[in-house]
Amino acid sequence: MLRIGSRGSALALWQAHHVRDAIEREHGIRAEIVVIKTSGDRLPDTPIAGMSVKGVFIKELEDALIGRRIDLAVHSMKDVPTEIPPGLEIVAITKREDPRDCLVSRGGARLEAMPAGASVGTTSLRRQAQLRRMRGDLDVRDVRGNVDTRLRKVESGEFDAAVLALAGLTRLGWASRATQIFEPGEMLPAVGQGALGIETRCDDRETQTLVASLDDAETRAAVTAERALLAELQGGCQVPLGAWGRIENGALVLDACVLSADGAESIRECARGTIENAESLGRELGEKLLAAGADRLLQLAGRAMPGHSG
Repeated sequence: MLRIGSRGSALALWQAHHVRDAIEREHGIRAEIVVIKTSGDRLPDTPIAGMSVKGVFIKELEDALIGRRIDLAVHSMKDVPTEIPPGLEIVAITKREDPRDCLVSRGGARLEAMPAGASVGTTSLRRQAQLRRMRGDLDVRDVRGNVDTRLRKVESGEFDAAVLALAGLTRLGWASRATQIFEPGEMLPAVGQGALGIETRCDDRETQTLVASLDDAETRAAVTAERALLAELQGGCQVPLGAWGRIENGALVLDACVLSADGAESIRECARGTIENAESLGRELGEKLLAAGADRLLQLAGRAMPGHSG
């Protein structure tokens, strides 16, 4: 029986079951879900930026893959570091869900209608910076926890609102709870947001063959470009960087924005290329951002850029 590794959150389990059902439907092979607790799950109150572990939501899943305790792991691509451990490979990236961010507010108010000083929760430095750019008078705070935990904190009044990925709400059947969806012109999403990655061992050709059919070429090209951009900027998931790759009229288009932590400064660039050159497109846009001063903004946000002076 095929063993699929997953975190234990409601969203992660939905994702794992989604992949399991697709494999069983296409190949008639039974699969079981193996729940593995990651560093990010074990330390729910520790700020992600303060954790020493790289890939806090996937490291233990990758360890289980390497140790042959599972055959594949299902990840949200926004949680996957740009460097994959030797011997492992992201074999498939499934068709992307809507990558946009959304606001869930207790009173149903849109961002522009919220009173000064209202509290908005999100752990993402990217979201925090873009929120501050739009509404510098709000109290933007860290909030950890799974999607359901963050929604409860809004409902209980601990926060007036929270910003979450629309894809997560949609997958859990809660899209109607979004009071506002941010267009990419307002808030660029995270690298890989809305896309699922399936990771296997490089030497496990049988499992790779089973999951290869789940790969979506357009999503893979978009996410590859976004991840190449992130790698060029030498950033992890905790940098104030937004990126959005997509296919328009047969061309691969990539928008990216780097911000100061307070949102007061930002650099936004766009590039267009071919699906076949997704990785080089991302790297070229990264170089363009650095040339425009992105390294200085990232340094201000606490992420030094080796090899680039500010």
